[in-house]
Amino acid sequence: MGFSFRDKMAPSTPLLTVRGSEGLYMVNGPPHFTESTLFSRINVINVTNKGLLHSFDLPKAVCLEFSPKNTVLATWQPYTTSKDGTAGIPNLQLYDVKTGTCFKSFIQKKMQNWCPSWSEDETICARNVNNEVHFFENNNFNTIANKLHLQKINDFVLSPGPQPYKVAVYVPGSKGAPSFVRLYQYPNFDGPHAALANKSFFKADKVTMLWNKKATAVLVIASTDVDKTGASYYGEQTLHYIAANGESAVVQLPKNGPIYDVAWNSSSTEFCAVYGFMPAKATIFNLKCDPVFDFGTGPRNAAYYSPHGHILVLAGFGNLRGQMEVWDVKNYKLISKPVASDSTYFAWCPDGEHILTATCAPRLRVNNGYKIWHYTGSVLHKYDVPSNGELWQVSWQPFLDGIFPVKTITYQAVPSDVPSEEPKVATAYRPPALRNKPITNSKLHEEEPPQNMKPQAGNDKPLSKTALKNQRKHEAKKAAKQEARNEKSPDLAPTPAPQSTPRNTIPQSTSGDPEIDKKIKNLKKKLKAIEQLKEQAAAGKQLEKNQLEKIQKEKALLQELEDLELGI
Repeated sequence: MGFSFRDKMAPSTPLLTVRGSEGLYMVNGPPHFTESTLFSRINVINVTNKGLLHSFDLPKAVCLEFSPKNTVLATWQPYTTSKDGTAGIPNLQLYDVKTGTCFKSFIQKKMQNWCPSWSEDETICARNVNNEVHFFENNNFNTIANKLHLQKINDFVLSPGPQPYKVAVYVPGSKGAPSFVRLYQYPNFDGPHAALANKSFFKADKVTMLWNKKATAVLVIASTDVDKTGASYYGEQTLHYIAANGESAVVQLPKNGPIYDVAWNSSSTEFCAVYGFMPAKATIFNLKCDPVFDFGTGPRNAAYYSPHGHILVLAGFGNLRGQMEVWDVKNYKLISKPVASDSTYFAWCPDGEHILTATCAPRLRVNNGYKIWHYTGSVLHKYDVPSNGELWQVSWQPFLDGIFPVKTITYQAVPSDVPSEEPKVATAYRPPALRNKPITNSKLHEEEPPQNMKPQAGNDKPLSKTALKNQRKHEAKKAAKQEARNEKSPDLAPTPAPQSTPRNTIPQSTSGDPEIDKKIKNLKKKLKAIEQLKEQAAAGKQLEKNQLEKIQKEKALLQELEDLELGI
């Protein structure tokens, strides 16, 4: 299923197209969510459509795709050979959407990367044939305009945007030679210095290449099928940055483990990576591959920037519970934390305001349906497929960039008529021997909070002298306030410790509230640990990142301690 048009005029909101066991139909977007009369519902048995353009008799077709300007429809069906071993018939067809005639047919044996790639203006089209990338111009598929020849070329990706067109190609390593990715500018493919950039690397059985929107750089996720260290079931992944100006780098990820997702911001100036053993980290990097903001750790394996690039959703789908974190990436402020349980599909609406999540077959055959959310966490529309039915696909109507203007971010949840659902909290398994005993709050993993990674004055060195000076100020201020209160109200002065108190017990002020006393004790314990860390730093010891973070929290801990003690 696919939309065969990209609207240039902005309606109030895009349409949804839905395909499942109930048929194929369209739904109006927010705020109405009614079935659209623009497109008649198509039954699986009785196929009718008042706006029918063409009908293609392709009973074995399993894939279809429209070209960017919707002038060509590409279809693919499994390649078969005859019983006597003679070559099969072409199984990749390219049709003229306007006339319905077949432009060209090709033999395409593998389903992987079956569809040709077009530039956004359809000036060039390319497909991988053996050791070459064949380029066609202006949808003339009878003449190969240019060829890019590289031995054992495995994959390629055309750059987005207008001319000059660029192409990234991947050649896997063999016989001890490294794999490499090269960037070229069309049609300059010949000569030893034709490549704009080249990046070689080992440990790569496959790669994913991601151009940014302005076609100035490519991110390459290099993966191995097996992690020889035995640390991960996912194999090993590394992230590489390659710029069209020739610069390249390995993106240093501070936590070991898989790379689940990488996404470019539409500004093309930064990207987000989700990586590391669970709970996974998420970090935004700039074009120097330096970390800009770290979202800490959490149950996540995907990142989705809004079309305008001003909002980022970090999500945990698949074998995770569907938690989402919606962030304002300009101010690095959390907007909402909705939960979309059992989701198999996520998509931003082109308006940058709404989100679609769905549970589709065959990934999950129960609880199929979809939801439309506002990014503030409100569910605006919900549709559940009947228990005997399935949802196969749902997607937004596509629109060209710039049709929907960016709106000011709001943090208040928008009103909704859909009743809110409290996510089901799964209780952790407890062995029979522990089920009648108190539950402890121990955690398997230490959680890391979000933090701004931009260089700030003094952040690179422990502020031992300044922190010590502030501590003395706070202590003097606290003592003066306490003394003044004691003079005004002698009854509030601390009472002497009882005679039964052991000699080696340090007398402590008490509030009469065990909870407050406990907080004060914990704060003093943390401050003592910070003092020890500062002494270690002063002695020349290199502190870890989390230890430096603890030192930076000293001022806040002192203030909290002061407030608690003055309240005694």
